[in-house]
Amino acid sequence: MLENSKQTAEFIKNIIKETPDFAIVLGSGLGKLQEEVEAIHTLEYSEIPNFPQTTVAGHGGKLIYGILEGKKVLMMSGRFHYYEGHSMETVVFPIRVFHLLGIKNLILSNASGGINKSYSIADIAIVKDHINMMPEHPLRGKNIDELGPRFVDMSEPYNKKMISVAEKVASENNIKIHQGTYVALQGPTFETPAEYGMIKAIGGDMVGMSTVPEVIVAKHMGMDVFCISIITDLGGPDIAHSVSHEEVLNAANTAMPNVITVVKGLVKNYS
Repeated sequence: MLENSKQTAEFIKNIIKETPDFAIVLGSGLGKLQEEVEAIHTLEYSEIPNFPQTTVAGHGGKLIYGILEGKKVLMMSGRFHYYEGHSMETVVFPIRVFHLLGIKNLILSNASGGINKSYSIADIAIVKDHINMMPEHPLRGKNIDELGPRFVDMSEPYNKKMISVAEKVASENNIKIHQGTYVALQGPTFETPAEYGMIKAIGGDMVGMSTVPEVIVAKHMGMDVFCISIITDLGGPDIAHSVSHEEVLNAANTAMPNVITVVKGLVKNYS
């Protein structure tokens, strides 16, 4: 894994020639954010040695290097999920490549189901903490000391300074924004009403099928992490609304302008 990661990082480094200020991962339906980047290089995943391929609608398959708000960014349009059948090592492979490229700041985005009663569809929420309920841990197995320590401090999984900057951007632009705890489940099924109830009972505000493995591996390597989530559906023990992937993408599209504003403001103002 380490050798493949280094090979991939070297391939990308020889093309972009510089160290990006941020890596950005676009989740379900968030592809429009890539249109905000002044692209310098665009690489299809299929062109990149050892890079996995995404299989989910709403997830692109491109790595875009360019300028966003005056900062150098490497943007991943389309992520990899455990439910697709990928190993956890594959799911987090790009994050390890970002680290080997020298990137210190990671911005993640996702679509999630809302549990908190104050949330509405198409609201956006900053992830302040998470609960990992996936059946496989991305650091299971022999530790790679070159990347990070055996036991990882997770007392601040999401960078408080980045959260503060994003909150300020949202306030200045009159954007309603929540902060909450994200619960990660394997998927690919959407949650049953009882499962939503369980998530609420353990302290979750939202639920999804991604992000947490990436955060764990990023923290293992000492990266600063920020995550923004779009609430694309609502659930609970007393709610039995149907939900489809198409509805998730539609909600993401509605929230997109606010997400773009917050992410651009964070990139511009965080240093």
